[in-house]
Amino acid sequence: MFHQPSGSACRIAGLGVYRPAESVSSDTVAGPLGLDAEWIRSRTGITARRVAGEAESVVDMAAAAGAAALDDSGLAPDLIDCVITATVSHGISTPAAASVIADRLNLDGPAAFDISAACSGFSYGLELARSLIAAGSARHVLVIGAERMTDLIDPTDANTAILFGDGAGAVVVAPSDSPEIAPIVWGGNGAKADLVGQAPTWIHYRDHGGPEPRLRMNGQGLFLWVIENVPDIALRALDAAGLTVADLDAFIPHQANQRMIDCLATALDLPDTVRVATDIADQGNASAASIPLAMARLLDDHPTLSGGTALTIGFGAGLTFGAQVLRLPGAPG
Repeated sequence: MFHQPSGSACRIAGLGVYRPAESVSSDTVAGPLGLDAEWIRSRTGITARRVAGEAESVVDMAAAAGAAALDDSGLAPDLIDCVITATVSHGISTPAAASVIADRLNLDGPAAFDISAACSGFSYGLELARSLIAAGSARHVLVIGAERMTDLIDPTDANTAILFGDGAGAVVVAPSDSPEIAPIVWGGNGAKADLVGQAPTWIHYRDHGGPEPRLRMNGQGLFLWVIENVPDIALRALDAAGLTVADLDAFIPHQANQRMIDCLATALDLPDTVRVATDIADQGNASAASIPLAMARLLDDHPTLSGGTALTIGFGAGLTFGAQVLRLPGAPG
């Protein structure tokens, strides 16, 4: 399907998601900030966001999404050789969430580790899975993006409080006779790392007190960086797959902000036939979980896209980015 080195063919064999039941409206979020819900909606596209309850940890949500992806794939749990969890909101530094998730899912002692690439995390995890299968280090890989972003935000900070939500999405990556996941175009720009990140450090908080570390963001600066750089990254990913925008059936960008998604679609000059995934309106920005959540919503709304060609792209803190072309799986059962 795509230009790809020999021996590295793989596909998405299963897709699963988990969305917390609780939904918090923009009216509720707006009050403490002195804003109104329409102001939030007009600038972000968000009318509500999913918020995890006390009993819904990153591990809980990730395990639920992972179980759904496994079920969708039809594979036995003991066939999973590796679990990769992308998250920045797992509440402890160690052990990795992936290790506990593997146990929850009764997997047979797979390799398991977490990665921290913020909103690019799922894209990075998918590429790692593709590379592991290509190298022969694994045959079936479970990739999960899971976040409790509402644990990281300051509810009095309008730059972040209006944007983020919680949830998890997962895919099972398996070998394929023909390549259905193209090589990634990825990278980062550490010179812009101060545009979004956690501050102060936990060490500073421990030693000096003061406000707890929270997610801080220069929204305008990040928006400009994305609009100036991400369209070219997306076109490079298409080129890596040997395709053009005319070959696409769908575009699945990180769900950062509806205005940003609209600007990216316009900059890429997508044909009218390309469906643009929009999951942010009642989910919020779920960071590393946003791409699989948006993929599942797109397939639920448009089942005929199953087997279609999609361009995905994640971007976020670091500043990290990762774009790749893939063949869409079936709508999750």
